[in-house]
Amino acid sequence: MLITKITPRRNFIRQSLGIGLGLYLQPLILPANTFSNFSFGACDWSIGQRASPKAFETAKAIGLDGVQVSLGTTKDNMHLRQAAIQELYIQSSQSTGVKIASLAIGELNEVPYKSEPQTQEWVHDSIDVANVLGCQVVLLAFFGKGDLRDDPKGKKEVIRRLKEVAPKAEKQDVYLAIESWLSAEEHLDIIEKVGSSHVKVYYDVANSTTMGYDIFKEMRLLGTDHICEVHAKENGQLLGNGEVDFDKVRKVLNEIGYKDWIILEGAIPKGMEMKEAYQQNLNFLHQTFNA
Repeated sequence: MLITKITPRRNFIRQSLGIGLGLYLQPLILPANTFSNFSFGACDWSIGQRASPKAFETAKAIGLDGVQVSLGTTKDNMHLRQAAIQELYIQSSQSTGVKIASLAIGELNEVPYKSEPQTQEWVHDSIDVANVLGCQVVLLAFFGKGDLRDDPKGKKEVIRRLKEVAPKAEKQDVYLAIESWLSAEEHLDIIEKVGSSHVKVYYDVANSTTMGYDIFKEMRLLGTDHICEVHAKENGQLLGNGEVDFDKVRKVLNEIGYKDWIILEGAIPKGMEMKEAYQQNLNFLHQTFNA
């Protein structure tokens, strides 16, 4: 595995990043004192800054509270595993006041965790990286080539690998979050077979709606015991203009006691500039979830 200089600093980072994020909200956004429950971020790839520290400046310009950052790509050898890159991200976060919400390994869509040996090294190292960056969630993606649907062999291998790495995640209090096309019941089956409190679900309301699942039933079934972070997304539409009933999403999240990050992904209509779309999406989230 790639060795990095790992320094326990979660508490330091959280304290140093405890800045009034309302200072960076754009005029489009409602007054910060009405937003008390949820923090809102975006995936770095959704704001055009995949695996780049420039994501923090872009997020600040939009008015976001945080960024879900990518571990890297195969081209840069998952560069957030390097101590120098970690420091650059931390400095970018501190200078902008935009937090590191969570970590993601999106490259697993092309280099599947279920079959490619090097991906276990990435997941092992991502736990150390999350600890350095001061976040607790690592999104493990299972789309594209990594899809687990109708693949019992692939599921079995994923369970084996997660069993192997879960004790490290538990020790460092980092959650490995499965995001896939699977149903809540299928996710729970994997979690039960792994047998770890630190393997959970990254719940994407748009993906599950696309699959025809009852997302409200699923969120209640999974609860906060099994959901560690949520994507707010629509495909090709602004939030509120698509298939997902976000008023009901808010109601159910309140019911189950979820109060963590909500991370924007997608939700850019064709022909609309990303920053404008994301400011409107962010305003919608504030009005819907925190007003």
